[in-house]
Amino acid sequence: MDFKLGRLNLNAVAQGVGGLVFGNENSSASEDSYVERLLDRISNGVLAEDRRAALTELQSVVAESHSAQLAFGAMGFPVLLGVLKEERDDVDMIRGSLETLVSALTPVDQNQALKSGVQPALMNSDLLSREAESISLLLSMLEEEDFYVRYYTLQLLTALLTHSQNRLQEAILSTPRGITRLIDMLMDREVIRNEALLLLTHLSREAEEIKKILVFEGAFEKIFSIIKEEGGSDGGVVVQDCLELLSNLLRKTPSNQILLRETVGFEPLISVLKLRISSYSFTKQKTVNLLGALEIIKLLLTGGLDAEPGADTNRFANQTVLAQKRVLDCLLFLGVESQWVAVSVRCLALRCTGCLVARHSQNLDALASKVIGEEPHAEPALNSILRIILRTSSIHEFLAADYVFKCFCEENLDGQSLLTSTIISQQHSVTLTSPEEDFKTPFGSMLLKGLTVNENEGDLEICCRAASVLSYILQDNFHCKERVLKVAIEATMPSSLGVPEPLLHRIVKYLALAASLRSKNADSKNPSPAGDSNIQPIILRLLVIWLADCPNAVQSFLDSRPHLTYLLELVSNKSETVWVRGLSAVILGECVLFNKAHEGNTDAFMVVDAISQKIGLTSYFLKFDDMRKSLPFIFSKPPQHHKPLERSNAASTTEIEDANEHDVTNQKHDEDPVVISVFDGQFISLINRLETDIRESIVDTFSHTKSKVTVIPAELEQKSGEKNEDYIKRLKAFVEKQCREMQDLLGRNATLAEDLAKTGGSSEHGPDQRAIGSRDRVQTETLTRDLHETMQRIEMLKSEKEKIEAEASMYRNVAGKMESDLQSLSDAYNSLEQVNYRLESEVKALRNGGSELHLDIEAIKSEAREEAQKESEAELNDLLVCLGQEQSKVEKLSAKLEELGEDVDALLEGIGDDAGLPEDGGDEEDD
Repeated sequence: MDFKLGRLNLNAVAQGVGGLVFGNENSSASEDSYVERLLDRISNGVLAEDRRAALTELQSVVAESHSAQLAFGAMGFPVLLGVLKEERDDVDMIRGSLETLVSALTPVDQNQALKSGVQPALMNSDLLSREAESISLLLSMLEEEDFYVRYYTLQLLTALLTHSQNRLQEAILSTPRGITRLIDMLMDREVIRNEALLLLTHLSREAEEIKKILVFEGAFEKIFSIIKEEGGSDGGVVVQDCLELLSNLLRKTPSNQILLRETVGFEPLISVLKLRISSYSFTKQKTVNLLGALEIIKLLLTGGLDAEPGADTNRFANQTVLAQKRVLDCLLFLGVESQWVAVSVRCLALRCTGCLVARHSQNLDALASKVIGEEPHAEPALNSILRIILRTSSIHEFLAADYVFKCFCEENLDGQSLLTSTIISQQHSVTLTSPEEDFKTPFGSMLLKGLTVNENEGDLEICCRAASVLSYILQDNFHCKERVLKVAIEATMPSSLGVPEPLLHRIVKYLALAASLRSKNADSKNPSPAGDSNIQPIILRLLVIWLADCPNAVQSFLDSRPHLTYLLELVSNKSETVWVRGLSAVILGECVLFNKAHEGNTDAFMVVDAISQKIGLTSYFLKFDDMRKSLPFIFSKPPQHHKPLERSNAASTTEIEDANEHDVTNQKHDEDPVVISVFDGQFISLINRLETDIRESIVDTFSHTKSKVTVIPAELEQKSGEKNEDYIKRLKAFVEKQCREMQDLLGRNATLAEDLAKTGGSSEHGPDQRAIGSRDRVQTETLTRDLHETMQRIEMLKSEKEKIEAEASMYRNVAGKMESDLQSLSDAYNSLEQVNYRLESEVKALRNGGSELHLDIEAIKSEAREEAQKESEAELNDLLVCLGQEQSKVEKLSAKLEELGEDVDALLEGIGDDAGLPEDGGDEEDD
């Protein structure tokens, strides 16, 4: 088959696909034939100018027509790839071919593609990327001297990467010097360099091997060179692309992080964060560039999302080196001092500060001693961050600053003690101070001001934020809990009647006030978010942390009888969220677990008895289960506050300050960022540990009686005339009897409590149930034990039944398989019998003579000729049908041309002379 017949077949395929998609419209067929004619001129044209003109026309029609793209994909790639391979000296043809290929891979009409269900650009990308040789050929074009050849080649590779990423990655890796050629483009002219940046950014997002090769080829040096050349953070979108590429190279690849740290170093990255005094005006692009650099800093400080071997060591090394390069100064300047910076930049800078000091003793000390600002407004950095927490109107900024204290206090006993030492009892009412005095306010005094605000809704928001900081200060630090427990503040009552009030009691009062304000907001038409999902969980978290492992705090909490009553109401209030009820249940459990009172109105038995009467042990234990099932408990990992910056999401990321904070509070409770921040991994671990101990403690307390026997029964008195020996024996028997009865009662109590703690049940215990007599309890226990044994027997029978059914099913399957095998053997035997019979017949025929065999052979040949003739007739009929369709199209086209006044005969003159029929006929004769 010659080249023309090959093109005709491709045309038929294209027309078939086009007819299927577009309903055999004439316009589609005409565009197909037009594309075919242009390709024919390109491949078979004699004059160079005619071929170039045809290539220009082809590029134009492919760039504008949906159906032309489809037709080109069916028959155009071999032609243009042949041009790229064989005509490297003709620069114009190479340019035109590459530009046409780019147009074929660029979507034209999305509406038509959606309507038809066919996307030519995607199909063409798939066709071009199937052959690795095509990618290798395109990569070789990057070595050409012509500017446009390299430019169109990069555009073509980027288009291929968008639609066929895996194939292109594999082809590039398998091509010698494929990555090297791409890296070299970063040092080319500006336009080509920018295209190469985009290509490498897409290419390095997921391919680990490509990322490592890029780094070893010197990608870091070239990236930082471009950033410096473009002006750092003041640069344009090119700096953004460089930072995105750098982020891709470092994410989830510790080896690349180590290589950057030990070769180029972190100084070029930190220089992007340093702002010149003359450049304090911030454009949106500059904000995006700063966010990109901060994202990379955070990535280095967290070690990526995957916990790989050696990740902690690498993270610690990055923390050390970055701190040595004074990155803390840049982060504090952007996050604390520069209030004209966008909120998104301040938030990310604060989070990077927290990551920098987390579990790193030297960096923790550096932050604790850091002073920012100039006199007379200089103050410790921690004081400034606390001021942001108490005064900012942005929830995002509050959470970011709060994260700094979380990281500062985690596993930092000395830092916690340092902050606690500044918290002293407040003997005077809170008054506003001047700005000059405010900068000199100690940390503890500022925190107490936040904790002891006026009892209105806006100040309660400040109180809950200060409570969040205090919870970090007290986390896992017994001495800090004891010290803050002694802090007293002036009562809100007049001085003549009021006495200093413990800070713990004031915080519980704010908790109750927040609940009442929440109820008012729920009833009002314009609810305020302050008391909804923020205040109660944060204050409850503080109480849980404070009371954990601190009996004195528990005793101080129970000293006020309303505290216990209010907690019981919170646990049983169905209008509260599952987290409020669950955390309240944890605090009640701590009042049992860490209760040091041996008897009286505040001992553990009294708390358990109150829980049993007001709530019921079954309902109480269910509160733990409900809280555990909530989303913050299931997904205990901290949320990703910033996705990797890309061009698609950069604009929305920079507009955090423009977002309506009310939208955040309108989210579902399990999506509230404040609530999710409350339930971090460390706090959830504490609750899980407390829950287990609380269940055991309540069961143990419920299993023992509270009061002791104080009235001496008559049996214990010695009778008149009774001998001492007989009296002692009688006392001994009485004591043994009482011990047996006591052990029996305690055992029953323990069994009931354990059942409640483990199963949770569905009913609640009321006061009337505790009035049941000992006889009823014995009967109930007996029935329960019998029921339990019966259920065990039923379960055992069920398991045996399932085992028997499984065995029966297995035997049925084996029997079926054996029957199937037997049937197969039978069929095979019958087939062998038939073959044997046929062979015996043939042997007999051969013995009788060869004449019959010759006749059989002639009959077989005759039959084969008949079948071949039938197949030839069928193919001829198909060709006649195709020719009829083509003739119909020619007649329609001739009619239209005659209507337009054209001379059809003149146009058709000379067409078909080179159809190659004589050659084909000659071939048949030769055959």
